Amino acid sequence: MTFPNAFENLNVLSQQTLLPPAQLHDAVPASSHAMQTVGRARTTLANILQGRDARLLVVVGPCSIHDIVAAKDYAEKLKALANELSEQLFMVMRVYFEKPRTTVGWKGLINDPRMDDTFCIEEGLRLARQLLVDLNGMGLPCGTEALDPITPQYLGDLISWSAIGARTTESQTHRELASGLSSPVGFKNGTDGNLEVALNAMLAAAQPHTFLGINGEGQVALTQTRGNAYGHLILRGGSVPNYDSVSIAQAESELANARLPVNIVVDCSHANSRKNHALQSLVLKDVVGQIVDGNRSIKGVMLESNLFEGNQKLAKVQDLRYGVSITDACLGWDATAAGLREAAQRLRTVTG
Repeated sequence: MTFPNAFENLNVLSQQTLLPPAQLHDAVPASSHAMQTVGRARTTLANILQGRDARLLVVVGPCSIHDIVAAKDYAEKLKALANELSEQLFMVMRVYFEKPRTTVGWKGLINDPRMDDTFCIEEGLRLARQLLVDLNGMGLPCGTEALDPITPQYLGDLISWSAIGARTTESQTHRELASGLSSPVGFKNGTDGNLEVALNAMLAAAQPHTFLGINGEGQVALTQTRGNAYGHLILRGGSVPNYDSVSIAQAESELANARLPVNIVVDCSHANSRKNHALQSLVLKDVVGQIVDGNRSIKGVMLESNLFEGNQKLAKVQDLRYGVSITDACLGWDATAAGLREAAQRLRTVTG
């Protein structure tokens, strides 16, 4: 029997035990085809980062997933486009279930799947895993932001590419987490544009670590990692954009000086688009132009895109417009497809 302790858990209102990761894996199993998608995608991404595959990685999709039906609708369109442009572009759908907040706000599908502050996290984990199973089953690889250090035990087997965000790249917890992830990991530069925090994160994540985590049975476990060999830099802008050729050259130099692989992914959104979703298309054009002109350090781009452009405030679920972001504003599908088709056309001279 336990008794209240006047010095412990003073601000904790309650705790609820969640199902362990292994139990969720059993409840929502991945098909063999889904796992083949993950395996092939991770191999392809490794080849792109090592220069053995000349295609451009494109991580594209909604800023955040809040509507499973709309996400599948988007995925069907993206899969068809990925097949069409597969000789020049390798597409990974952006499937973000967790959202870091500057202060407060909706934290994503896993934390609050009903979008009403009920925080049915177990329901959110089930929804997220089922969507990943379905998308990989379609043959569409998935990428996400690694935010909560526990979540990868539930979903990591279905993720082909991961990002560490600008606010967490400096975090020791996330560097340790990245060192054990099974997917390649991109590290964003700091929100002020600082590259050093991302370079330090890449160096740290490439090394073995020992830290507290959980195992498949949900028990607290001493976790030892081998280090992640496929860390890369994501340029997302800062006080000013950093996708131009001068900024790219500076990033190349700093990566080389740190004796890190000179691999860069450009985030066409966030500060690089000056938080104007429509400008992502111009950023993409500029980046593709640099590749056509001979740059070989740019391995990929990121785009925030949804069925319809813009965004909307989170209100009652029944009042939300279908296929419109409730977080960052996104490109609409038509503009996304047009931009990527143009990019693929221009890249034919590079990929052969």
